[in-house]
Amino acid sequence: MPKILFIASHRPRRSPSQRFRFEQYLDILEKNGFTYDYSFLISEEDDHIFYEPGNLLRKLYFFVKSVIIRLKDLRRMNNYDIIFIQREAFMTGSSFFEERFSKSRARLVFDFDDAIWHLDMSEGNKKLGWLKNPGKTANIIAVSDLVIAGNSYLKNYTKRHNSNVILIPTTIDTDKFIFKKGESETDRICIGWSGSHTTIKHFENAIPFLKTLKVKYGDRICFKVIGDDGYRQDELGIKGIAWTEEDEVEKLSGFDIGIMPLPDDEWAKGKCGLKGLSYMSLEIPTIMSPVGVNTEIIEDGINGFLASGEAEWVYKISLLVDDLELRNRIGKAGRKTVVERYSVKSQADVLVRVLLDVIQQPKHSKN
Repeated sequence: MPKILFIASHRPRRSPSQRFRFEQYLDILEKNGFTYDYSFLISEEDDHIFYEPGNLLRKLYFFVKSVIIRLKDLRRMNNYDIIFIQREAFMTGSSFFEERFSKSRARLVFDFDDAIWHLDMSEGNKKLGWLKNPGKTANIIAVSDLVIAGNSYLKNYTKRHNSNVILIPTTIDTDKFIFKKGESETDRICIGWSGSHTTIKHFENAIPFLKTLKVKYGDRICFKVIGDDGYRQDELGIKGIAWTEEDEVEKLSGFDIGIMPLPDDEWAKGKCGLKGLSYMSLEIPTIMSPVGVNTEIIEDGINGFLASGEAEWVYKISLLVDDLELRNRIGKAGRKTVVERYSVKSQADVLVRVLLDVIQQPKHSKN
């Protein structure tokens, strides 16, 4: 019976990256004969200090505690067939733990869904940026027995350092993400964005065209932001709404149009389109910036829209605001795309197969 040690930063059900990259496959893995343990660093209590400015003494305590956790993982690493690392084993620029894991009898599997070789830190930890070394990603890739990349941009980067790489897109559990019709808060058409306090800066790219739309449509439209309950944009009447897993589908179902604006930079090119896929799975017509994997997910005008520049965003959102039939058609086509190509069901057999295969392969020669 193959045994996996999952190595991640956050507690279960806390991080979107972990939830959508491997946690939603855990039951499927168990049904296919796998057992697993889960080792994480950031507890619910730690969450309150980790992303806030200051608290350096408490962050030092967290650092020491995290070292102890990973040292315990090293002591038990030979008890596993696979050590599965999601993004990184430790929050500093060192690949010390990954390199040690690679020396175990277990096969080292590295999974990532962002261009993490580029530095992108939360506001609360920018003063600790000197501890980071985005280049460590290349070191982790080089010592891994298998790399699972979330899109072709990440896969192409991986090939520079390790040829044993497979692309498994970030996926949605389409049995869970089904539109839930609740009592409407308003008859206005809701243009929505979901994310977190670390990605709210991407939503800020939408402010100019949303202001233009507000002038054009007035009270016919409203705006909603989910994920950062501290966010405010008074001119657009936006007060951020907290995210919870329990009601995320219901809250997202309040969107009539979903947007995913991104800057055209190297970090954004590595994104896996999760926001857009979440909207699409709920039959919410979706508009994304034509950056990275978004251009593979969206067939413009068929299952969603791509928009760049204020004028194009205003034009394409206006098409949807003005045409209910178009919203319905685009929404249904979007869900079909997710079910066929970006759902758990569409990728589960692939993940099970590659994990079983890597156990049978000899250890990577660079280990």
